[in-house]
Amino acid sequence: MLKNSILALTLVVILSACGNQEKPILKGVDGSEVPPAFASFPDVPFPEPSYIDMGETRTLGSGQNWSGSLIFSTPFSANSIYDFYVSEMPKLRWSEVAVVRAKISHMTYLRDRRAIQILIERLGGDESLVTITAIPNDTGVTQKN
Repeated sequence: MLKNSILALTLVVILSACGNQEKPILKGVDGSEVPPAFASFPDVPFPEPSYIDMGETRTLGSGQNWSGSLIFSTPFSANSIYDFYVSEMPKLRWSEVAVVRAKISHMTYLRDRRAIQILIERLGGDESLVTITAIPNDTGVTQKN
């Protein structure tokens, strides 16, 4: 009985010690922290956690002027991701042009001389696939004030 109690206590101590370890931080050659991939796209909000599909993503540039299609998955329902973008895009000064909640939801936003389309697709369970396409907007269509 005492042997089983000691064994159980030892296992609890070992397992709790493993749970408190922090993930190591990836550092560059100069010792600075390497920014996450989403840092290249600061003008668009991303739910945490999200995972970029590097095989399908095609973007040019970074910062406020990137263009192309960014594809990522996230462990949240399509409805939650839709609500996330409805809430968060205006905080980054994006104006809503059109939104359609459907099997694959479509959202279009404008800011300055750029347009963004967001497609949200349910993958199953609480997982979603999101495609964000950013393009220059020189069509004369302007933001609502």
